[in-house]
Amino acid sequence: MLVISSKEFRDNQKKYFDLVDQNQQVIVQRGKNRSYALVPIHEQDRFFLDPKVIEEVREGIEEYKSGKTTKVEKNDLDQLLGL
Repeated sequence: MLVISSKEFRDNQKKYFDLVDQNQQVIVQRGKNRSYALVPIHEQDRFFLDPKVIEEVREGIEEYKSGKTTKVEKNDLDQLLGL
């Protein structure tokens, strides 16, 4: 693991992004009490960062909590999924 200052990161961003791409853990310290981990975001991760997707998931959780669900039997799954 590599721990660097925010100034060092600003001055050498490409270097540290390249290290992260090579699976090196890089932590950027900002001040005395704040640190940030540099991690790559993959395409599938971006899906879950989409505000529309987040809202739909939250709505689904609320529907489940309020009992607005339909129980599907295992035998009915193929028909439900159009298989």
